[in-house]
Amino acid sequence: MSTVTAGPRADEEVAAFRNVSKSYGPVRAVNGLDLVLRPGETVALLGPNGAGKSSSLDLLLGLRDPDQGSVSLFGGTPRAAVETGRVGAMLQSGGLMGDVKVRELVKFACDVHPRGHRPAAVMADAGITEFADRRVDRLSGGQEQRVRFALAIAGANDLIVLDEPTTGMDVSVRRQFWATMRAQADAGRTVLFATHYLEEADSIADRVLVLHRGRLIADGTSAEIKAKAGARRITFELHPADPYVEETALRTLPGTVSLDVTGRSDGVRTVRIRSTDADAGVAALYRAGFHPHGLEVTSLGLEQAFLTITGEQDAADDFADQEGAR
Repeated sequence: MSTVTAGPRADEEVAAFRNVSKSYGPVRAVNGLDLVLRPGETVALLGPNGAGKSSSLDLLLGLRDPDQGSVSLFGGTPRAAVETGRVGAMLQSGGLMGDVKVRELVKFACDVHPRGHRPAAVMADAGITEFADRRVDRLSGGQEQRVRFALAIAGANDLIVLDEPTTGMDVSVRRQFWATMRAQADAGRTVLFATHYLEEADSIADRVLVLHRGRLIADGTSAEIKAKAGARRITFELHPADPYVEETALRTLPGTVSLDVTGRSDGVRTVRIRSTDADAGVAALYRAGFHPHGLEVTSLGLEQAFLTITGEQDAADDFADQEGAR
């Protein structure tokens, strides 16, 4: 029997941050965050270390209070949502009781949850049945993560919050994990996960949020985030027999954002161009007298887009800091 049951109404507001800020001493961890989550979304929360991901999750779960603004869950306080069993969480912080068996720990979580599931179903969904009779302190790191996941889905939650959930899991277990998460979202639940595995965000998330220095700097589908980064890469080779063209001509192609040219011992040059207008750039290649071999035009990966967006934001923030210091 699956632990998936009907979730909240499609028009219900699951979570809302409204002008939320949180500081720890001189460090502004969350800075004017505005964000709304809806039922059935699978949302990836991305950002470099120190971007405010874990602090935002703590505020969402009511573990900390904002210095400014408000955080609500299902129209009420985070604490009320947690106490009524509408939220399940799998966090990096906090340990597991080590001197009990996995089965006992999961049963306890199901028993105390206001809308608890059957322990056997929870263990099956989490993929931990095979080591259910093992003591928790005898588990590997990946197995511990799967137990934490089981505790997060011990009841009929409407929101599931996951902080770096697949750390330590091997590829096959990660695949099973995300299949279970997709089933939860398909039932109308909202899944919010913070991750450093950008390929997971790219393949799993309906929506991607990028935090940087406590601010939300990008919000959209994976494709929209890639487009925001300036989007496509043109790659080709120039052979020694081709007429030589100066690299300055490549830099003036329409839409060129960056250019990388590397040479091999046989004289072949590999050209990589990041372009905001790949169609115009390719057409201009031929008009300029280039003879590209093995021409490819591809979208930037989410990781490349992430690095571009955060790098540009770093540059903008540094410039603003310099201007403010004058």
